[in-house]
Amino acid sequence: MFIQLYNKGLAYRKRGFVNWCPEDKTVLANEQVKDGKCERCGTEIVKKDQNQWYFKITDYADRLVDDLDKLPDWPENLKTMQREWIGRSYGAEINFTIEDSGDKIAVYTTRPDTIFGVTFMAIAPEAEILETLNLEGDYKTKVEEYKKKAMTRSDIERSSATDEKDGVFTGKYAINPYNGEKVELWVADYVLAGYGTGVVMAVPAHDTRDFSFANKYNIPIKVVIHPDKDSSLDSKTMTDAYTDYGVMVNSDNFDGLSGKDAIKAVTDFAEKEGFGCHKVNFKLKDWSISRQRYWGCPIPIIHCKSCGTVPIPEEQLPVELPKVKDFKPKGRSPLADVQEYMQVKCPKCGGEAERDSDTMDTFVCSSWYFLRYLDPHNDSIPFDKEKAAQYMPIDLYVGGITHATGHLIYFRFFQKFLKDLGWVQDDEPAKRMFNHGMVCDSNGDVMSKSKGNVVSPIGLMQDRGVDVSRLAMFFTAPSDKEVLWSSDALTGVEKFAVNKLYPLHEMLRDSSPDLKCYFKRVDLSDFEYALYIKLNQVIKQVADSFERLQFNTAISGLMELVREYNSEKIKNDSFNDYLILKTYQLSAPLVPHLAEEVWKLSGFRKSIFKSGWPVCDESAIVKDTVVIGVQINGKLRDEIEIPADCDQKTAEEIAFKSEKVLKHTDGKNIVKIIFVKGRIFNIVVKG
Repeated sequence: MFIQLYNKGLAYRKRGFVNWCPEDKTVLANEQVKDGKCERCGTEIVKKDQNQWYFKITDYADRLVDDLDKLPDWPENLKTMQREWIGRSYGAEINFTIEDSGDKIAVYTTRPDTIFGVTFMAIAPEAEILETLNLEGDYKTKVEEYKKKAMTRSDIERSSATDEKDGVFTGKYAINPYNGEKVELWVADYVLAGYGTGVVMAVPAHDTRDFSFANKYNIPIKVVIHPDKDSSLDSKTMTDAYTDYGVMVNSDNFDGLSGKDAIKAVTDFAEKEGFGCHKVNFKLKDWSISRQRYWGCPIPIIHCKSCGTVPIPEEQLPVELPKVKDFKPKGRSPLADVQEYMQVKCPKCGGEAERDSDTMDTFVCSSWYFLRYLDPHNDSIPFDKEKAAQYMPIDLYVGGITHATGHLIYFRFFQKFLKDLGWVQDDEPAKRMFNHGMVCDSNGDVMSKSKGNVVSPIGLMQDRGVDVSRLAMFFTAPSDKEVLWSSDALTGVEKFAVNKLYPLHEMLRDSSPDLKCYFKRVDLSDFEYALYIKLNQVIKQVADSFERLQFNTAISGLMELVREYNSEKIKNDSFNDYLILKTYQLSAPLVPHLAEEVWKLSGFRKSIFKSGWPVCDESAIVKDTVVIGVQINGKLRDEIEIPADCDQKTAEEIAFKSEKVLKHTDGKNIVKIIFVKGRIFNIVVKG
């Protein structure tokens, strides 16, 4: 995959500032940094300047956003997270001119209608443009000192809306192409190099951060947007920036324009004059895939002094990891110290060369491994294209929401790239996505190997059995919610499985019922038919619960069914055995080992999983009668059984035959009767 990306110009190497974890001594992608910390060990991330390999995922940014509309069965919150992470915005790129050199400095803005209010520009401390400004004297010294300080802060801290902003003046100016005015060039760490060009035009009157910065350093504030034609702002009396859209003022020929019309007119003018253009920007950055550790797929690149970076020929793939004595990272990959691995001949010129010592982020392999399941024994190609066309896309993909802006974007990127190569036919890898909840310890912390708070399922299964362990996990919470794990969860389900469900086979009467048949009302007693209705309701409930992956409700339904079973009240032997065997079929996906055993004990030779899944009798889903409470002046006085579809007149006739109802209504004035079919019967009386 790396070679294919490299050949298409989508895998490249560059030097730049990266996220560095001092504890793990490796680079992290933006997606692996949570709140400024390493998602694995929780250490504060620092910025480090070094060479890295990247995948150009930004080339697919538009498709990654637009194709979310093709995924109606993905959770909306996940799609929202991806849209915000990719962060597509529409605006303009404007070229300012550096005063003393004539060089151009490009800025991206979503508010070109405020362009006449620019009074300074802020440059990210790590932006490449800073190196071309030719700073001198004290300005150069102060900027270098500021850069060192800024590199100790995380992107989260730097971009925080609440922290006080600071910066340092460069002594340089740029010229605003719209009005020819000079604007100061500052370095400020609230600007991130990854956003746009790493330079922002600062409009203090109409941006909160710029307003605070300008007041701190006595930079002019110029109002260029009024809320409307009848309202005006004065920079001398403003206590904060006005950031909404409004009417352009102090903006030459653009005065009076507002909203989208203003933005379009200002940008169109820049395009016409040749100093700007309409621009689409993304927050998403290229995927940094180099890692300075042993595990992970080796990067299949050879570095030659004569030929540069040379991909390893496909016939020499895969590159296998060598044995190493010390796996611990030292700020470089452990592979760098294995000379027999590192020193190779250049595939192009045959001269002395060296392998790339880094390995790939493990998310690289996990982002397309699922395709290997289509053709796992193929030794010549990754998978057969015809099999991919037959089986893809995946019907259901289960994964944690924690990977929403990482793996779940990466595997969509890989799918689209493989489609471009002709290996797959679908734009998206999975039709339906289900985000499962996380298992937490008793303190509410997510269980993780790195935290050392994992409860091993092995000991649990050895002690209580696989089926009881599965049942406890399924029953503790809905599958999409967090599970606060406790051994107490095992007690109730163990009693159900061992003391209630398993012994049912002892109640069989060897009637060998037809499991594909449906019973008629006339064939069953009132108790039996009520239980038959309950069975079919549970069949439907379990099927629906499995479809929604809400296993806890399926288990609840089975518990209710088993609780209502009473062998002594069932006279029909065929129905008795039918109900027990159907119950085992329904429970088989939840407790497979128990179900297989009782199925065999029930006289079947073939697996229960080959017996056919129960299908409900739709005519027996709803009871013929329902029981509802009768309230008098808000107090429950009796319960009555009425036909499920009866009208109010019939319900009243039945209700007023009740002695308890008559006791509280005799001799009193009935003011009103409130009746909701099958649910409510309220009587309001006076006297």
